[in-house]
Amino acid sequence: MAKPDKSAGASLDEIEAVYRRRLAELRRVATAITGSREAGCDAVQEAFALAVYRRGQFRGDGNLEAWLWRIVVRSSRDLAARITRRTSVPLDDESAIRAVESVGDSGSAAERLVAELPERQRLILFLRYYADLEYATIAEALEISGGTVGATLTQARDNLRQLMTGVKP
Repeated sequence: MAKPDKSAGASLDEIEAVYRRRLAELRRVATAITGSREAGCDAVQEAFALAVYRRGQFRGDGNLEAWLWRIVVRSSRDLAARITRRTSVPLDDESAIRAVESVGDSGSAAERLVAELPERQRLILFLRYYADLEYATIAEALEISGGTVGATLTQARDNLRQLMTGVKP
């Protein structure tokens, strides 16, 4: 049996398989980025519509799931920016806290501390621990090095430790 030709892009079946397998994680991360559950769901839907439309652009030299995560993260950031422009009120720490609360149970102290981290640290924490992605997939999705993922996670954990002891990072 011949292998599928990856130069032709990703198949609808492959995209759908990732969507079905990772939908909950995709929505959790998108919700954390956008600040609301509804916007997070919209961002994931937009991202997958775009992925289907652009599936021929997937070259196959990387991980399909990472390619899809990149689209979801960009879609979520774009939607968050549109929401911010539309409301003319920038997303602040309170918005981040609400986003984390909507992802978790009822806004535990740990979730509030995570909301105080810089955006990049929060995003990498969400991708690692909410979506359970490997460093390589996170790196590919965010177009950064694996070392940067590791360093950012280390810094995020250090910052959380400082926040837990009452010291601002």
